[in-house]
Amino acid sequence: MEIIKLNATRREESGKSASSRLRRAGQIPAIAYGRELAPLSVAVSPKALLQVLGSDHGKNSVVELAIENGETLTVMVRDYDYHPISRELVHADFIQVKLDQPVDVHIPFRTVGKPKGVVTGGILQQIFRTIPVRCLPEKIPSFIEIDVTELDMGESFKASGLKLPEGVKALLADDQTIAVVNAPEKAGAEEEAK
Repeated sequence: MEIIKLNATRREESGKSASSRLRRAGQIPAIAYGRELAPLSVAVSPKALLQVLGSDHGKNSVVELAIENGETLTVMVRDYDYHPISRELVHADFIQVKLDQPVDVHIPFRTVGKPKGVVTGGILQQIFRTIPVRCLPEKIPSFIEIDVTELDMGESFKASGLKLPEGVKALLADDQTIAVVNAPEKAGAEEEAK
C-alpha cells in the first residue's frame, strides 16, 4: 500500500469562530491523536483530504501528515464530518498508527459471479457491507472479492470461506453468514395477508 502525503498546519486557536475563519481561508480543522500522541490540533486542505478519501483504500489509507515545522505523523482517517446542507467537509479526526503494529479496519467486499440460486429465481442478500479485519497498515487490502457462483437457493457464504491476503485476519466468527441466496417471496403470501 502506498502512503499518501497530506500537508497540515498547526492550529493555535480553537472554537467555533476560529474554525469558521479557517474554513473561509480554504482549510478545515482537524485533530490527530493516538496512544502515544497527545491530541494535536491541525488544519488541512479539504480538497487534499477528499483525494485521500477518494483513493483506492479510502478511509483505510495510511497518511503521512506533514506538519509545517518538519514534523511528520503516520496516521489514518478515523472520522470526518460533512456540512448537512452544502455537503462540504467541515472536520476530520486522524489516529496515529505504527507501521509495525496491526490495526482493525473495515474492508468493503464485492461479490463475483452469478449464484446458481439467482439463476433459478432466488435473490442474493448481503448481510454485511464491509468485513472487519486486523492486519499491518501496509497489508490493508482495498477490497475483498467473494465468489458466490456456487451458492444455490437457501445456501450461504460463511466467513470461513473468505480468501484473504497473507497477514490479514477476519474478525468474524467462522460460522458468520456474509451473503445468502433466499427464495423470493411468493405472491400468494401477499394475498393471504389481505
